Amino acid sequence: MYRLPESLETDRYSLRRAKIEDAQAIFAAYAADPEVTRFLGWMPHHSVTDTNEFLQIVSAEWEAGNGFPLVAFDRRQPAELVGMFHPQLNGHKVSYGYVLRRSAWGKGCASEVMHRLVAHALSHSQVFRAEAFCDVENPASARVLEKAGMEREGVMRRYFRHPNISDVPRDCFLYSKVR
Repeated sequence: MYRLPESLETDRYSLRRAKIEDAQAIFAAYAADPEVTRFLGWMPHHSVTDTNEFLQIVSAEWEAGNGFPLVAFDRRQPAELVGMFHPQLNGHKVSYGYVLRRSAWGKGCASEVMHRLVAHALSHSQVFRAEAFCDVENPASARVLEKAGMEREGVMRRYFRHPNISDVPRDCFLYSKVR
């Protein structure tokens, strides 16, 4: 069965399994920022307690072998958490979500890490598809997925609810890379 290792690296970033002890750093880096969470499926956290509760849920995903949340650090500034990448296994496919602190936007982190994660997944004999989606009004994320080697498959109508934008599901671009 496919699993991510507890840590891995790219040229510029170190990633490791998210831990409950990361709650304060995650809260401070991005979880409470309404601009960062705009296109995500959850509301900004109001307290570290919210972040702690989230980390308990994703820790259980890791133990079950169906979700592998990784926190990312710039190798030049290893004390500063820059974001989280969250691959989720569903049969023969791995789906990705990610979030970066605002100060990390536009520096190639998401593209570099996603490229590495997609390659890792597709190198496994039981994984045939890597996929991700983004809101049609989020061109930065669309570009990240393209740079990660994914191709746009189309528009998924009324696909995902982004509660920071609207109470109704919004159209999203679906991207994938297959082998």
